[in-house]
Amino acid sequence: MEKKNQLLHVAFIMDGNGRWAKARHLPRHLGHKEGCERIIDIYEECLALGIKVMSLYAFSTENWNRPKGEINHLFRYLDIFFKREIDRMVKDGCSVVISGDISKLPVKTQKTLQKSIELTKNNTRFYFNICLNYGGKDELVRAAKLFAQDVKDGKKEIEDLNEKSFEDYLYTKGLPPVDLLIRTSGEMRTSNYLPWQLAYAEFIFPKTPWPDFTKEEFRKCLDIYYGRDRRFGGIKDE
Repeated sequence: MEKKNQLLHVAFIMDGNGRWAKARHLPRHLGHKEGCERIIDIYEECLALGIKVMSLYAFSTENWNRPKGEINHLFRYLDIFFKREIDRMVKDGCSVVISGDISKLPVKTQKTLQKSIELTKNNTRFYFNICLNYGGKDELVRAAKLFAQDVKDGKKEIEDLNEKSFEDYLYTKGLPPVDLLIRTSGEMRTSNYLPWQLAYAEFIFPKTPWPDFTKEEFRKCLDIYYGRDRRFGGIKDE
């Protein structure tokens, strides 16, 4: 495989949990519960395939508009997930990364996340980036403010700002750009997700809802990805 087709970072928009539950006459929150089971399945597949980073859009800045009961269930399932899987992640050499402002999350969830980060901070084999209370526009504004503060404090000069240095102010500092974005359930939009990191990513929109997105479905997406020609603005060799 040519270097231009390598896959280091795959990002997911885990869409369709509520519709999956509704189709089975179940409460929406049970769709999120089932969706958590798919996370670890795809995590295992990423590890097996040598992918370096997995990013998950778990809760956006707009998701606060959802019913409070659904939000509470979502964070409860998140707590259960990390408490159940963190030992495995430590053994796997996985580092937990959080993108987003978690200060607004329930205190219990914050503690669970902070503990997971601390336990895995020295791992470098794989990066599990979970985006919580995350919005792409918000991330860019935050990065701009952080750089402006450094200039104000005399730590940086305006001339120091370029594409590479700007990335140091993003939540994903140190991670490679996204190579492949997969949004399940057939919706064809990015929904304010990782706009900087997705600049040259390939997009795939399988119709399968996230709770049904198995390892086999993931491999189908990878086959499509590896069949594409990524030129990064250049011209294909004849």
